[in-house]
Amino acid sequence: MPGQKASEETRREQILTAAYEVASRKGIDGLTVRAVAAKAKLSHGLILFHFKRRNQLVAALLDRVLATTLVLTVPDDIAHHAHPMDRLRALLRLETDRLATDPRRIRLFFEYWALGFRHRAIRVKISAALERYRDGFHAIVRPVLEKEPARFGGVTADGLAGVAVSVVTGGAVQAMIDPDDFDIQEYLSAVHGMIGRLTALAA
Repeated sequence: MPGQKASEETRREQILTAAYEVASRKGIDGLTVRAVAAKAKLSHGLILFHFKRRNQLVAALLDRVLATTLVLTVPDDIAHHAHPMDRLRALLRLETDRLATDPRRIRLFFEYWALGFRHRAIRVKISAALERYRDGFHAIVRPVLEKEPARFGGVTADGLAGVAVSVVTGGAVQAMIDPDDFDIQEYLSAVHGMIGRLTALAA
Protein backbone atom coordinates (compact mmCIF):
# COMPACT_ATOMS: atom_id res chain seq x y z
CA MET A 1 0.00 0.00 0.00
CA PRO A 2 1.24 3.55 -0.73
CA GLY A 3 1.08 4.58 2.93
CA GLN A 4 3.04 1.54 4.07
CA LYS A 5 5.69 2.11 1.40
CA ALA A 6 6.13 5.74 2.46
CA SER A 7 6.48 4.63 6.06
CA GLU A 8 9.20 2.14 5.12
CA GLU A 9 11.09 4.79 3.15
CA THR A 10 10.90 7.15 6.11
CA ARG A 11 12.15 4.44 8.46
CA ARG A 12 15.02 3.58 6.12
CA GLU A 13 15.99 7.26 6.02
CA GLN A 14 15.89 7.38 9.82
CA ILE A 15 18.19 4.36 10.01
CA LEU A 16 20.70 5.75 7.51
CA THR A 17 20.79 9.09 9.30
CA ALA A 18 21.55 7.28 12.53
CA ALA A 19 24.16 5.13 10.75
CA TYR A 20 25.89 8.26 9.50
CA GLU A 21 25.98 9.74 13.00
CA VAL A 22 27.43 6.53 14.43
CA ALA A 23 30.04 6.00 11.69
CA SER A 24 31.14 9.65 11.59
CA ARG A 25 31.94 9.47 15.30
CA LYS A 26 33.06 5.86 15.80
CA GLY A 27 34.28 4.95 12.31
CA ILE A 28 33.06 2.12 10.11
CA ASP A 29 34.29 -0.49 12.60
CA GLY A 30 31.93 1.07 15.14
CA LEU A 31 28.99 0.87 12.76
CA THR A 32 27.12 -1.99 14.39
CA VAL A 33 23.44 -2.83 14.12
CA ARG A 34 23.14 -2.39 17.89
CA ALA A 35 24.76 1.06 17.85
CA VAL A 36 22.54 2.23 14.99
CA ALA A 37 19.45 0.90 16.71
CA ALA A 38 20.34 2.80 19.87
CA LYS A 39 21.04 6.02 17.95
CA ALA A 40 17.81 5.75 15.93
CA LYS A 41 15.83 4.69 19.02
CA LEU A 42 14.57 1.66 17.14
CA SER A 43 14.64 -2.05 17.91
CA HIS A 44 17.50 -4.26 16.79
CA GLY A 45 14.99 -6.37 14.86
CA LEU A 46 13.60 -3.38 12.97
CA ILE A 47 17.10 -2.46 11.75
CA LEU A 48 17.54 -6.04 10.52
CA PHE A 49 14.16 -5.91 8.79
CA HIS A 50 15.45 -3.13 6.53
CA PHE A 51 19.11 -4.24 6.37
CA LYS A 52 19.43 -8.00 6.70
CA ARG A 53 23.11 -7.90 7.58
CA ARG A 54 25.60 -5.33 8.81
CA ASN A 55 27.32 -5.42 5.39
CA GLN A 56 24.11 -4.14 3.76
CA LEU A 57 24.04 -1.23 6.18
CA VAL A 58 27.70 -0.42 5.48
CA ALA A 59 27.05 -0.53 1.71
CA ALA A 60 23.94 1.64 1.97
CA LEU A 61 25.81 4.22 4.03
CA LEU A 62 28.55 4.32 1.39
CA ASP A 63 25.90 5.14 -1.20
CA ARG A 64 24.69 7.97 1.07
CA VAL A 65 28.19 9.34 1.57
CA LEU A 66 28.92 9.31 -2.17
CA ALA A 67 25.55 10.89 -3.01
CA THR A 68 26.18 13.77 -0.61
CA THR A 69 29.87 14.20 -1.37
CA LEU A 70 30.68 13.44 -5.00
CA VAL A 71 27.73 14.97 -6.81
CA LEU A 72 28.40 18.18 -8.73
CA THR A 73 25.61 20.73 -9.12
CA VAL A 74 26.22 24.07 -10.85
CA PRO A 75 23.80 26.74 -9.53
CA ASP A 76 22.26 29.19 -11.99
CA ASP A 77 24.13 32.16 -10.53
CA ILE A 78 27.44 30.45 -11.36
CA ALA A 79 26.30 29.08 -14.72
CA HIS A 80 25.37 32.60 -15.82
CA HIS A 81 28.77 34.17 -15.14
CA ALA A 82 29.87 35.84 -18.37
CA HIS A 83 33.51 34.73 -18.24
CA PRO A 84 34.35 31.00 -18.25
CA MET A 85 37.22 31.43 -15.79
CA ASP A 86 34.92 33.26 -13.37
CA ARG A 87 32.52 30.31 -13.54
CA LEU A 88 35.31 27.88 -12.75
CA ARG A 89 36.64 29.96 -9.85
CA ALA A 90 33.16 30.39 -8.37
CA LEU A 91 32.44 26.67 -8.65
CA LEU A 92 35.76 25.78 -7.00
CA ARG A 93 34.95 28.06 -4.10
CA LEU A 94 31.42 26.69 -3.77
CA GLU A 95 32.51 23.05 -3.84
CA THR A 96 35.46 23.56 -1.51
CA ASP A 97 33.19 25.34 0.95
CA ARG A 98 30.51 22.64 0.64
CA LEU A 99 32.87 19.77 1.36
CA ALA A 100 34.79 21.65 4.05
CA THR A 101 31.59 22.40 5.96
CA ASP A 102 31.29 18.86 7.31
CA PRO A 103 34.80 17.42 7.91
CA ARG A 104 33.26 14.26 9.36
CA ARG A 105 31.81 13.37 5.96
CA ILE A 106 35.23 13.65 4.30
CA ARG A 107 36.84 11.62 7.07
CA LEU A 108 34.23 8.92 6.53
CA PHE A 109 34.76 9.05 2.76
CA PHE A 110 38.49 8.41 3.19
CA GLU A 111 37.79 5.61 5.63
CA TYR A 112 35.69 3.96 2.94
CA TRP A 113 38.50 4.67 0.46
CA ALA A 114 40.94 2.78 2.70
CA LEU A 115 38.43 -0.04 3.12
CA GLY A 116 38.25 -0.27 -0.66
CA PHE A 117 41.79 -1.62 -0.80
CA ARG A 118 40.45 -4.80 0.81
CA HIS A 119 37.00 -4.85 -0.78
CA ARG A 120 36.82 -4.61 -4.55
CA ALA A 121 33.11 -3.73 -4.67
CA ILE A 122 33.70 -0.65 -2.51
CA ARG A 123 36.78 0.33 -4.52
CA VAL A 124 34.90 0.07 -7.82
CA LYS A 125 31.95 2.09 -6.52
CA ILE A 126 34.18 4.90 -5.19
CA SER A 127 36.26 5.02 -8.37
CA ALA A 128 33.12 5.29 -10.50
CA ALA A 129 31.79 8.11 -8.30
CA LEU A 130 35.09 10.01 -8.51
CA GLU A 131 35.10 9.64 -12.28
CA ARG A 132 31.54 10.97 -12.54
CA TYR A 133 32.44 13.88 -10.27
CA ARG A 134 35.44 14.78 -12.42
CA ASP A 135 33.40 14.45 -15.60
CA GLY A 136 30.86 16.84 -14.11
CA PHE A 137 33.46 19.62 -14.38
CA HIS A 138 33.79 19.16 -18.15
CA ALA A 139 30.98 21.56 -19.01
CA ILE A 140 32.72 24.23 -16.92
CA VAL A 141 36.33 23.67 -17.99
CA ARG A 142 35.82 23.24 -21.75
CA PRO A 143 34.83 26.91 -22.29
CA VAL A 144 37.87 27.92 -20.23
CA LEU A 145 40.17 25.97 -22.54
CA GLU A 146 38.47 27.43 -25.61
CA LYS A 147 38.65 30.98 -24.27
CA GLU A 148 42.28 30.85 -23.13
CA PRO A 149 44.19 28.38 -25.33
CA ALA A 150 47.54 30.11 -24.76
CA ARG A 151 47.18 29.87 -21.00
CA PHE A 152 46.31 26.18 -21.08
CA GLY A 153 48.39 24.92 -23.96
CA GLY A 154 48.36 21.13 -24.18
CA VAL A 155 45.80 20.79 -21.36
CA THR A 156 42.78 18.55 -21.97
CA ALA A 157 39.35 18.83 -20.40
CA ASP A 158 40.13 15.71 -18.36
CA GLY A 159 43.37 17.29 -17.18
CA LEU A 160 41.83 20.57 -16.06
CA ALA A 161 38.83 18.80 -14.53
CA GLY A 162 41.24 16.57 -12.62
CA VAL A 163 43.05 19.60 -11.21
CA ALA A 164 39.70 21.13 -10.22
CA VAL A 165 38.78 17.97 -8.32
CA SER A 166 42.20 17.98 -6.65
CA VAL A 167 41.72 21.57 -5.49
CA VAL A 168 38.29 20.81 -4.04
CA THR A 169 39.23 17.57 -2.30
CA GLY A 170 42.51 19.07 -1.09
CA GLY A 171 40.59 21.86 0.63
CA ALA A 172 38.27 19.30 2.19
CA VAL A 173 41.27 17.39 3.54
CA GLN A 174 42.72 20.56 5.08
CA ALA A 175 39.35 21.28 6.72
CA MET A 176 39.37 17.73 8.08
CA ILE A 177 42.90 18.16 9.49
CA ASP A 178 42.29 21.57 11.03
CA PRO A 179 38.54 22.29 11.10
CA ASP A 180 38.80 25.23 13.51
CA ASP A 181 41.34 27.26 11.56
CA PHE A 182 40.68 26.33 7.92
CA ASP A 183 40.23 29.52 5.87
CA ILE A 184 38.78 28.86 2.44
CA GLN A 185 39.82 32.25 1.05
CA GLU A 186 43.41 31.78 2.20
CA TYR A 187 43.44 28.26 0.77
CA LEU A 188 42.16 29.30 -2.66
CA SER A 189 44.50 32.30 -2.77
CA ALA A 190 47.42 29.99 -1.98
CA VAL A 191 46.30 27.57 -4.71
CA HIS A 192 46.04 30.39 -7.22
CA GLY A 193 49.50 31.72 -6.33
CA MET A 194 51.13 28.31 -6.31
CA ILE A 195 49.64 27.17 -9.62
CA GLY A 196 50.68 30.43 -11.25
CA ARG A 197 54.22 29.95 -9.97
CA LEU A 198 54.39 26.32 -11.12
CA THR A 199 53.14 27.34 -14.56
CA ALA A 200 55.88 29.96 -14.80
CA LEU A 201 58.55 27.44 -13.82
CA ALA A 202 57.30 24.93 -16.40
CA ALA A 203 57.30 27.47 -19.23
